[in-house]
Amino acid sequence: MIKRFYITILFLMFIQLSFGQEISIFHDSISTNFNEIKIEADKHQQLWRKNLYGPMLLVNPDSRQIFANFPDSAGIFKQNGKIYSGILPAEINIANTAVNWNGRRWAMIMLPLPINKQDRINLLAHELFHVSQPLLGFQLFNVENNHLDQKDGRIYLRLELEALKKALQTNNKIERKTHLTNAFTFKKYRYLLYPGADTTENLLELNEGIAEYTGSIISGRNKKQLSKHFVQSINSFLSNPTFVRSFAYQTIPVYGYLLDNTKKGWNREITIKTNLAEYLIKAFDITVPNDLRKTTALILNQYNGKAIISEEEAREKKTKKLIAEYKNKFIAQPHFELIFEKMNVSFDPRNIIPIEGKGTVYPNIRVTDKWGILTVENGALMSSKWDKILVTSPLKTENKTISGEGWVLELNDGYSVTKDEVTGNYKLKTDKKIETTHNGLAN
Repeated sequence: MIKRFYITILFLMFIQLSFGQEISIFHDSISTNFNEIKIEADKHQQLWRKNLYGPMLLVNPDSRQIFANFPDSAGIFKQNGKIYSGILPAEINIANTAVNWNGRRWAMIMLPLPINKQDRINLLAHELFHVSQPLLGFQLFNVENNHLDQKDGRIYLRLELEALKKALQTNNKIERKTHLTNAFTFKKYRYLLYPGADTTENLLELNEGIAEYTGSIISGRNKKQLSKHFVQSINSFLSNPTFVRSFAYQTIPVYGYLLDNTKKGWNREITIKTNLAEYLIKAFDITVPNDLRKTTALILNQYNGKAIISEEEAREKKTKKLIAEYKNKFIAQPHFELIFEKMNVSFDPRNIIPIEGKGTVYPNIRVTDKWGILTVENGALMSSKWDKILVTSPLKTENKTISGEGWVLELNDGYSVTKDEVTGNYKLKTDKKIETTHNGLAN
């Protein structure tokens, strides 16, 4: 009996020791992550003539536990060595983004971080750029480019990216310039097909494109590694369900990297008023053909054009069927309409589905507002004006928790759900005065 007692104590001591070691190793790893980006940001201060290192929140999306490199002004965080930790409140959405909270502007990054060191630094530097973005004179833009979910929009974006891949893979200056010329030809033809696309694409490229260029340069990759990284990134990107919010991660980093060969520091000439396509065409000394339609028809097969067109025609048929299903689900059938008051959202920008004239379906989205927290895992329709979101009709109510097909609403006090007996639709009811504001965070 005594022997068993000692064995139990020793076993428990071993468990406690092992658990303590795991915590210590984890904290050491987090500290190393902070130190890695601090070193690289210091090395690359000349990029923006500013050290981008600043406050960061590494967040575990499951537990909402935070690990920070700076204290918060509210004194909520607990300090353990050089690391500060706490729990992120439920009303704050988790995303890879910049967020103003507890007296600081933070770069928020979801755990786990990439295993590869350069990928890890790339991600941290990207989000740190967003923290400094206002100070660098860049207004934050986060627009959708719904034409990039349409057949021709996708075709000519894919052709542009294929031309950029070939520009990366050649060391011949003449060949590289030819591929760059063709890339801009595909881009310009896309703008011709979709009036206004030049403006909306430019806004996202000024935001996410410049941020990703910054991340790639600070990442610590050498030229050979950068070229390989960009090609792999484009190939991976092409498997995304949609391109509307994520294409800028692929275009501007490549153009910027290639321009670095002849015009180092070009990024410091960019302002929120810059038309990036026109700027880059001039910087590369490129002449885009006048007859865009004829030229694209002549060169597209150099970039696997026939196969791309065939793939996109097949995709269009499937997409039309899916959109019809979503219209029926969120518009024709009875549904639940939640009007925003003070909205904040987080979502995955890689899988959204635009519905012309109606808005955009987000398969996964989390919305916080004065009325509560809405978590969607099976689709919701965001209005084109971002003033409301539609989900399917409620199926179950338990106290202040309302749920339906693939969604859960944690309702705050002072709000209730009411049904319109004429339309069959559901809405929120409150006697509170409503002031509407919103902020969207893309993961």
